[in-house]
Amino acid sequence: MAPDAAPPLAGVLETALYVDDMERARAFYEGVLGLAPMFADARLTAYPVGGRSALLIFRRGAATETARLPGGTIPPHDGAGPAHCALSVATNALPKWERHLAERGVAVEGRTEWPSAGPAASVSIYFRDPDGHLLELATPGLWPLEAG
Repeated sequence: MAPDAAPPLAGVLETALYVDDMERARAFYEGVLGLAPMFADARLTAYPVGGRSALLIFRRGAATETARLPGGTIPPHDGAGPAHCALSVATNALPKWERHLAERGVAVEGRTEWPSAGPAASVSIYFRDPDGHLLELATPGLWPLEAG
């Protein structure tokens, strides 16, 4: 590593989305996506995803002031408008997800088969949460990263 290079990053630990109605969002993320919260209050619900990252759902406007915790502070943040978040799924799970979403009345808005240098192309499907965020379920191989 060059002496002036940034130290390596180990991964994306958290992804945050901002919602207008926490109860409605929790019903979707828990009822449709099957996530179980590891932390929840009126401001934030945090879900573990895949054993290596967290999906944070903040009530819009609830984190616009510095959060003071026993161990320090978290600067303010917020978001507006529809954001995008991709979640990885196993190739053989994608058809099951398509059926699962359809059974719950969640419309798949798009489907893309990505070119691949490997034996199989990656496939993504796209749908929305109740706040209009574009969620993607993608099979391995979309990006030249570790399999999984």
